Amino acid sequence: MAHGVCELLWIRNLLKELGFKPKYAMQLNCDNKAAIDIAYNPVQHDRTKHVEVDRHFIKEKLEAKIIKVSFVKSEDQLADVLTKAITGRVFHSSLSKLGIDDIYIPT
Repeated sequence: MAHGVCELLWIRNLLKELGFKPKYAMQLNCDNKAAIDIAYNPVQHDRTKHVEVDRHFIKEKLEAKIIKVSFVKSEDQLADVLTKAITGRVFHSSLSKLGIDDIYIPT
């Protein structure tokens, strides 16, 4: 999530330089409920010591309303078709959403 926030901040700064001032918080979609809960939860847990710096960075951007994190189911993540082993149903659904058609399908 921290890398995604960095990328969103880079895009936000680029848009500002081009003259487009952002009106709303930028949307960051995540398929990990635990990561979202840790980002929004102000209580530091023993299990999150290794992500303390990243958590504070994300929390700071959430409080400043620069970003907004929401949950997206894994099967709705279009990038998964390129990065993970997924079921055939999810694979074909993702290809359809991306506009990729089978040119060899009989008509």
